[in-house]
Amino acid sequence: MHFQLSEDQRALRSGVRGLLEARFDRTALRAAVDGGADRLPDRKLWRELGAVGFFALRLPEARGGAGLGLPEAVLAFEEAGRALLPGPLVATHLAAGSVAGAATGETVVAMADGALVAWLDAADEVVCGLPETVPVRSVDPLTPLHRVTERQGHRDTVREERAGAVKGEAVGSPAPARRGVPPGTRLEAVLLTAAEQVGSAGRTTELAVRYAQQREQFGRPVGAFQAVKHLCAGMLVRAEVARTAVYAAAVTGDPVETAGAKLLADEAAVRNARDCLQVYGGMGFTWEADVHLHLKRAWVRAELWQTAAEAEETLAAAL
Repeated sequence: MHFQLSEDQRALRSGVRGLLEARFDRTALRAAVDGGADRLPDRKLWRELGAVGFFALRLPEARGGAGLGLPEAVLAFEEAGRALLPGPLVATHLAAGSVAGAATGETVVAMADGALVAWLDAADEVVCGLPETVPVRSVDPLTPLHRVTERQGHRDTVREERAGAVKGEAVGSPAPARRGVPPGTRLEAVLLTAAEQVGSAGRTTELAVRYAQQREQFGRPVGAFQAVKHLCAGMLVRAEVARTAVYAAAVTGDPVETAGAKLLADEAAVRNARDCLQVYGGMGFTWEADVHLHLKRAWVRAELWQTAAEAEETLAAAL
């Protein structure tokens, strides 16, 4: 299936890419990595994203939003994933209609969902209650994580939250949750996270192809060798299949299609980053290369909102 984007959709994607390339280019990415996640998210950039409507994209125009839909949000989050933009983008976007300041980027929002909570310390607000957590070391230097503690008597609550949509109840804590979270929040979060994975998969494909054209071995670009061609071709196929699945799920809003899209997007992001490392050779494993950052972010995203095991259970139940 091929999706033909409208002129407005192409303009939206181009605009988001242009903003991120200007404000969060490779230099800014490396500065963020070297500076540490404790200095993130960049509040100035967060407000700029709010000013251009990134967080309020799906709010009605009467409430200061752009009045667009989930397909347009997917395009914006795909670009964020491509740029490896750090921060609780999904949570803040989903909270734009219920948390003051989220739509404008003045408020950074985290969202408690299941076993892991990202950006808890940096958040001004936590949607769906403040769970009892412990900080854990994240493999991604730009995504700080906390793990929800599973005390006796709260384990079932955690499992229920992971299995279905966010119900506005606290996870692992008797503290009251924030109300007013729109229905289907978790499903939308899964899809937007999958869109970020698709953006990362596309970016690592670009990086691999560019490096294969420039790096020479035995007097020829490494891209001239069949093994490297096959790696790059496989990366392109995975990225395009995942992109198609994510776009389709954004149109239908179907939970089963969303689960399939998340599975494909996670696989594309992780495997493409690994294959990109292979194309780069020893250079890809160095701290200075960006490839390992895509792999680490993909690993973390694969554990957020809907894991592979949960997506597989959803698909199996629909058979």
